[in-house]
Parts: sequence; C-alpha cells; structure tokens
Amino acid sequence: MWIGGAEVAGADERWMPVINPATEEEIDRVPEGTLYEVDDAVKAAEAAFPSWAAKNPRERGILLFRGAALVRERHADLARFLTMEQGKPLKDAVDEVRGFANVLEYYAALSSSLTGECLPLGSSGDAMVTHEPLGVCGAIIPWNMPALLMAWKIAPALVAGNTMVFKPASQTPLTSLRLANLLEEAGIPPGTLNVVTGRGEVVGEALVRHPGVQKISFTGDAETGMRVQELAAGSLKSVTLELGGSDPMIVWEDADIEKAVAGAVRGRFYNAGQTCTAVKRLFVHQSIGERFVRMLKSRVEGLKVGNGLSAGVEMGPLSGAPQRNRIEKVMEHLTSRGQGLILTGGMRLQERPLERGYFYAPTVVTDVHPESPLLSQEIFGPVLPVMCVPDLETAIRHANNTRYGLGASVWTHDITVAREVFSRVQAGVVWVNRHLTLPPEIPFGGFKSSGIGRENGTQALHSYTRTKSLYIGW
Repeated sequence: MWIGGAEVAGADERWMPVINPATEEEIDRVPEGTLYEVDDAVKAAEAAFPSWAAKNPRERGILLFRGAALVRERHADLARFLTMEQGKPLKDAVDEVRGFANVLEYYAALSSSLTGECLPLGSSGDAMVTHEPLGVCGAIIPWNMPALLMAWKIAPALVAGNTMVFKPASQTPLTSLRLANLLEEAGIPPGTLNVVTGRGEVVGEALVRHPGVQKISFTGDAETGMRVQELAAGSLKSVTLELGGSDPMIVWEDADIEKAVAGAVRGRFYNAGQTCTAVKRLFVHQSIGERFVRMLKSRVEGLKVGNGLSAGVEMGPLSGAPQRNRIEKVMEHLTSRGQGLILTGGMRLQERPLERGYFYAPTVVTDVHPESPLLSQEIFGPVLPVMCVPDLETAIRHANNTRYGLGASVWTHDITVAREVFSRVQAGVVWVNRHLTLPPEIPFGGFKSSGIGRENGTQALHSYTRTKSLYIGW
C-alpha cells in the first residue's frame, strides 16, 4: 500500500499473493487492506487537498510531465512487472506503460485550459463561472489494463486539483504501486495519490461508502458497477462507470479483407480477449463470408500462445482459473445445445511448454445460433463468434441485440454504410476500418449497461470539477 507517501502493511500484517498467470507461481505479496487503511488513505488525501488544489493548474501539469518522463525512462522494468502479474506479451506491456505516460502528457498539456468564463450581462450586471476541484476522489480498476486504466483515472483528477485514493485489482497491484512511487519521485506531494491494495468486497466497498470521497470512477463488470452506483447514492457521490461490452464488428462486402481479418484477430485476441472493447461478435457480409472465414482461421491458428516474457508470443494466458472456467462453461453450453461449430481452438492448451498457466486456445466459432450467449453476453476471453449476414439491416439488428453498448466497428469504403452504422448502432464509440484504438483525446464510455459518464478527453477533465457562479449586480 502507498498512503501519504509511505509504504504500509495491511491490518495485522495480512498479505495477498500475486500470481503469475503464465506459470501459476507467486511472484510477490502485497498488503491486504481493510476499511481502516481506506480511512487512513482518505484522511491523507484530505490533508493534502488544500495545498494541491491551491496550485496553479500549470504547476500540476508540470509535475505530471515529470512523472511521464520518469515512466518513459523506466518503461522496460515496468513492462516486465506488468507482464509477470497480468500475463500479456511483453511488447503489449511496453505499449501499455508508454500509454500511461501518453495519457499523463495529454492531461498535463490540458492543464492551462482549466479557466473560467466571464459573462457580461449588460445593465443587470456581470457574472463569472469557475471550475473547482471536487476534493478527494476514488478510483477502482480491474486487472486487464492496470497501467492504462490507472492513467485514465488519476491524470484528469490530479490535473483538475483533486487528490486521489486508488484501488488496483487484487490480481495486478504491482505495476500500480511502482507507478505511484514514480509520480511521487517526480514531485507529486505525499498524500495527493494514495494506493490501497486489497479485495474489492472490502477495500472497494469501503472506498465507495466513505463519506469523505466526493467522486468514484469505476471500471469493471456491469453487476459490480450497479452495486457501486447503489452504494454511492447514499452520499450523493458523483460516479463514472465504465462497464462491460460486447462489441460488434461488421465487415461489409467492399472491405479490404486482409486488413479486416488482421483487425479481427488483433481486436479479439489482444490481451487474450480480456478487453472491454475487444471484438466480441463478428458479422460478415455473406458475399465474402467463405473467403473471410478461411483467412481468419489460418491467421488464428498461426498465433503463438505462451508466456508473455518469451520471444515472439502474441497471446498470453487468461487471468486465472476462474476466468478460464467461465470460458469453458460457455463453450460447453454452446456444444451441448448445438449452437455453433468450433472451427478452431475450443480447448485448454496444456502441451509442453504450456503444462502450467491459465492458457486457452484462440477460438473461432461459426454457424452461431442467433440465441447463443456468444451473440448477446460479454465473453471475456479468446473466443470469436462469426455470423454471415445478408444485409446491413440484419447486421445492425444483431449488433444491437445485447444489453451492452460500449464500442463497435464497421469495415467498409462506402461512406453511406459507415454513416448508417454510426447513426444506428447503440455504442459509445464507433470505429471505421479499425478497432480498439483509444487515444486520450477521444471521450470513451458506453450506452445501456456499458456504463455512465466518459473517460478521456476534456469531458473527463471537467467531470472532476464542479462549477461555481459569481453574479455581480451593479
């Protein structure tokens, strides 16, 4: 734990193991926090808030720039820790750590934009509108993108003048602790950013309930997000919820098939499919369906799966046994009811050198029944269902047939098709001829059960402020 600038142990020195999902070996231990550590962290953040909020926004931005520079300087070590605790290939871990720095730099550059407005009202007077920080904010993230999601939460909050209590996932706390350490080394004052490790049902719930926390930003599954909203309502906290997704990818008849296949493989099997905006459902125009599926099968079967620290690995393990068990249950349901044909994969990978680790084969399913959970639920793993469709109306109907609405993509050179998908598919982000890319400039969030509020962009920055109006009568 990192509270008020000091590393502390949990109550009664209780510790949680951190397991490498590729080897099933314990690589470290972190304190198992309780509500007492949460309270200590909130008090540290409250004590640090007045001086941090009083700084000129540009001063805060400069400190974030320094932090980003340190992260870039030490990205190799940070990426190795990230791969060991999370499992993703080292190249992807390097990209994620650099992404952390990129987000900090973006919000640091925005720091000078936190200005007020003057409103001349003629003979009735004048008005001024200012944007003030909220106070102590809380953030809770999952295990799939621990560095990038940490940046999404802390960067706009800190630039806006808030202090923060941050809870990483219990499976992946190591990178977050090291990043917090580097930010303090860069000059972020003690108590401004506090990290409390522990289990969600204890530390996360205590953070959401705490009366000293003014805003909660949560990323995770929809059910937990609803619980967060329910708990936060008791103290009227502001809430941002970035929840699950079941992103559709629509490939139209005029698409560049090679690029679309590459986009589907990257979009689905990046991070072993454990990404909220991953391609989770693929709808291909029937005129190109056979060729597309043949190329897709070949590319998927060529993916190298293994320990993310090994050279050339393109896909690592799932996060743990529970996640793999969930995938296996979905596949058992599929096969027992005859709701799809497993074209490739559909099994654990246990042959040498993968006799240990939570590996599951990259899987493609065709002939998917419209009522299959693969087409409506969020499948958080390397399973890609493919359905051929006769027309755009059918593709859009299937795309919207889910409780989620996070992201979607359409692959076409026809602007009319692209505009139709953008206007009718219920999703917070729609890509054309790409998927997954999320630069910090673009607001990100979902519709329906995919959440409320937005991460990234100026919208996220302003969500960490409250407006105050001054009216001067003459």
